Amino acid sequence: MRELLTKYKLVIRFIITFLLVYGVLTIGYNIYLKLSDGSKHYPDYMTNLVARQTNSLLNSVGYKAEVIPHPKEPSMKVIINGKFVARVIEGCNAVSIIILFLSFIVAFAGKIKTTVLYCFAGSIIIYAFNLIRIVILSAGLYHYPWRREVLHNVIFPMVIYGTVFILWMFWVNRFSKNVKANA
Repeated sequence: MRELLTKYKLVIRFIITFLLVYGVLTIGYNIYLKLSDGSKHYPDYMTNLVARQTNSLLNSVGYKAEVIPHPKEPSMKVIINGKFVARVIEGCNAVSIIILFLSFIVAFAGKIKTTVLYCFAGSIIIYAFNLIRIVILSAGLYHYPWRREVLHNVIFPMVIYGTVFILWMFWVNRFSKNVKANA
């Protein structure tokens, strides 16, 4: 048993670090969601922000868009030219994906300064890609509502998770101490 623990020390450390960081960030995020219940930003600040930024971007590219609170559920309705096309829910704000990204990066940490900067930059990239994803998805649903399933469930998850995967691979191959230690 000791031999296996020694042999797989880096893998075990990665898994434990990943799970700890993921658990702490997820619990923190869930506390934030509970505390934001009933705040002035409906349904919560991050989801509201993503919805408002989606609205701004849609209007800046020529759509007549508006975002309003959904009356029956905690979400924001995206309306283009008077047509309800999408909802921005808590899961659309990219926080859960950023938590997953950060957990992996911290588990494969490099130098502290590099790790912190990469976490910050990667989070911004994920947030921006997610925002662009929602804008394109909303426009796509406006023009091609019959493609809702493939757009929402296949193409756009590939975009956001593909972005995270590329950021992970870049990190592991470029900055991680764990990979360099095994080389």
